[in-house]
Amino acid sequence: MPNAGPTRRALLLAPIAAPLAIPALAQPRYPDRPIRVFVPWTPGGATDVQMRSVCEIAQRHLGQPVVVENKPGASGTLGAIALKDAKPDGYTLSQMPNGVFRMPAMQAKPQWDPVADFTWIIRLVGYMGGVVVRPDAPWRTLPELVEYARANPGKLNYGTPGANTTEVQMQTLAKQARIEWVPVAFRGAAPNLQALLAGDIHFSAETSAWADMALEGRLRPLAVWMTERAKRFPDVPTFRECGYDVIGESTYGIAGPRGMEPEVVRIIHDAFRLAVHDPQHLAVLARFDMPVRYLGPEAFADDAVMLKEEARRIVQELGLRIG
Repeated sequence: MPNAGPTRRALLLAPIAAPLAIPALAQPRYPDRPIRVFVPWTPGGATDVQMRSVCEIAQRHLGQPVVVENKPGASGTLGAIALKDAKPDGYTLSQMPNGVFRMPAMQAKPQWDPVADFTWIIRLVGYMGGVVVRPDAPWRTLPELVEYARANPGKLNYGTPGANTTEVQMQTLAKQARIEWVPVAFRGAAPNLQALLAGDIHFSAETSAWADMALEGRLRPLAVWMTERAKRFPDVPTFRECGYDVIGESTYGIAGPRGMEPEVVRIIHDAFRLAVHDPQHLAVLARFDMPVRYLGPEAFADDAVMLKEEARRIVQELGLRIG
């Protein structure tokens, strides 16, 4: 009678033939250590204050510290340069201003491609900004400043937070008004405004880091390059109201190195989306008259494509080349 059960030989060989079940190593949940965010501006400016606020709130949702590291210089592009060499693991991020798009368009040999070389995670806010002078300056309106520049070509100089930042608005204005004035690039808003207060420059073309000083009477705003007047400065006209078709409502957000995992992007995005709409952060934005300009990863990436093309056009029109 045949034996229906397994033979002794089969039983002995079974453990060898069967594959060994090795449990998969558990991957640590992101994030499991501090996250570094570059802010490519000097401490104390509107961008620095805003970014520190939103990072402080985002870290509550991420469960890990979000450490801001200032990298001023190169017109706000040192953060982008640092991302080029960083691992795409979600632990190195940067604030990305519009200069990240303009700088490659200004260079004969660009150091990065603003669309292909980064992972665009979340757009956060926009800038309010304009032209400010000292209270003892002879110009009380933007048209008066322009008329003086027309009568004295090349004699007025003004501060900007970088060669490809607010200089774009002022060179656009100069082209429309057919005047000449001299830009002076600083490493951020703080040294720009300090130079103005010290009398080293005639006026500043700057983001809303000047707002508190203007409310205190230490500076006088002449005009803002917004689509409408700033809420806290209802008596200050826009460039368009002054007769110049110049809009400078640039936006910015956070990006990481190219090739980040979608799940990591989602986790970062979700934390900062909550943070940007948090009342504590909104109070900081109100201090600088900065609007929320939120976009998610896909829409922000699409926006990057548009900004790259717009930067190329502006650079060609104004002849902004640096080599």
